[in-house]
Amino acid sequence: MTTKVVMEALSPTMEEGRLVEWKKQEGDTVAVGDVLAEVETDKAVMELVARAAGTLLKHIVEAGATVPVSEPVAVIGQAGEASGEAGTQRGSGTAGQPAPKEAQATQPAPGQNRPVSTPPAPPATTATEERRPLDKTPVREGNGARSSTRTKASPLARRIAAERGVDLSGLTGSGPEGRVVARDLEAATAAAAIAPGPTAPLPRGPAAAPRGPSAAPFTDTPLSQIRKTIARRLTESIGPVPTFYLTSEVDMERVWEAREALVAEAQRGSGADAGVRVSFNDIIIKAVALALRQHPACNAWWQDDHIRYWNEVHVSMAVAIEEGLITPVIRHADQKSLREISTESRDLARRARERRLKPDEYTGGTFSVSNLGMLDIDEFTAIINPPEAGILAVGRIAEKAVAHQGAIAVRRQMRLTMSCDHRVIDGATGAQFLKTLKGMLENPLVMVW
Repeated sequence: MTTKVVMEALSPTMEEGRLVEWKKQEGDTVAVGDVLAEVETDKAVMELVARAAGTLLKHIVEAGATVPVSEPVAVIGQAGEASGEAGTQRGSGTAGQPAPKEAQATQPAPGQNRPVSTPPAPPATTATEERRPLDKTPVREGNGARSSTRTKASPLARRIAAERGVDLSGLTGSGPEGRVVARDLEAATAAAAIAPGPTAPLPRGPAAAPRGPSAAPFTDTPLSQIRKTIARRLTESIGPVPTFYLTSEVDMERVWEAREALVAEAQRGSGADAGVRVSFNDIIIKAVALALRQHPACNAWWQDDHIRYWNEVHVSMAVAIEEGLITPVIRHADQKSLREISTESRDLARRARERRLKPDEYTGGTFSVSNLGMLDIDEFTAIINPPEAGILAVGRIAEKAVAHQGAIAVRRQMRLTMSCDHRVIDGATGAQFLKTLKGMLENPLVMVW
């Protein structure tokens, strides 16, 4: 009795997944709970976990292939049993190809495994896949014996290493928990390029491309799943969403003083307060949440045939990760203290960069904040994340000569630019929200009133 294992929708927006690495090889024994493979979704790297015991009879796709949701990736059965997949093509690596007629005829709902149609065998026991964050357990190889612990590396780093012929086991990672990331590959190839001796490998790729008549004119890099999602989401936003922008400059002197006092207090504190370092972004998120509570017209979703005005405030914060951008959500941000927001934002940002967020941690935001001030950007316009109706772009805090109390003074200033979906937010509505937000930041005591 055989069972097909299919690509499951491991996130709410996932339409296809890239099979990063097989954890079980053909012929391996599969027990309930064993990890079959690592899958790169549009947001994170997840695991496919089997619940049915048996033998992995066949890999239908190879590692590196991109597979639409509900398409088969492997066959599980009893040892010596025919897989029923002799004519199946293996791992083209291209998404969106039509499934074989047999697969189309028997395609189940996402999240279910399908029985192989080899009559007169009775229906196969369903083996489902389970979503779990990626762990660091040793890799099982061959007949199931454990090998040495696999080098921890991001999917992008693995792909670059494969393209450049770099051995990951010889690298020291600079990512979280010693994980090898893309910048480690760039440093390794750059060092190899200047190393003496004829055996030094020739660097390849955009970071250290060779020059001269024989050099390739360009390098093509396959899209990661998150980059595909970013491209699709931005197209959905910037095209059909009628967007307008509002910019305001905020005096940040009092916020600067308040943050310095909070940091000093945290350094003197003990227990839960020790080490809690409130950032300017934490203060901005808190102020945005309180302003949204006063202006619910900006705390809304466009829903095609209606507008959903939220009574709860869930602020999405943009986090730059190795392969793009993700927006973890601080739920009920208006009801949380600065200490709670600071602790939660750091935890979410860390796990976002490690690609370990759960789907419910990056979905469901009602308004977004994107901050590039730490990268020395004065101001910018951010693209709305549908179905949200607004996003706030935060620039750097800079000292400027400005008019203050009838005289010229040097003050710390910050620019805020709000992108608004005009189908939901009118100009005056957005302006009133920004006015309230500016008032809170220029007088932080209002936030604790």
